[in-house]
Amino acid sequence: MFSKLLQGFQVKSAQTRNQQLYRDLLKRESAIGAELFGEIPEGHRREFFCLDEHTWIWFEAWYEQGKERTMTVRYEVRQDSILKAQDGQHYQLVGEQEGKNLLEAARLYSKRVIMDMYLPDPITATA
Repeated sequence: MFSKLLQGFQVKSAQTRNQQLYRDLLKRESAIGAELFGEIPEGHRREFFCLDEHTWIWFEAWYEQGKERTMTVRYEVRQDSILKAQDGQHYQLVGEQEGKNLLEAARLYSKRVIMDMYLPDPITATA
């Protein structure tokens, strides 16, 4: 009985660690994505990241007249189109130029994330 309880705890503990690792990696990737669009104004917080195989998130938060303002854009990439929902509104088709901009941002994001997070630094890797 005790061994089954312990096994369940170990599985849950491993799942918790994996979930925390996923959140930490997503947070680091998001910080890299935030830098792709230029300097972040003081008092603003920006995130841009790939949530899953088909979903990209752009988030901004700032204070205006003492109130926190936020904007969230969710892009759903499909085989033949890209849909966009802003601040929980209904999805709409993305125009050609915005689609190209998203594609370029996704390419830059992927390149930067791979280089900054997942490839070893050749200088420190050999030291």
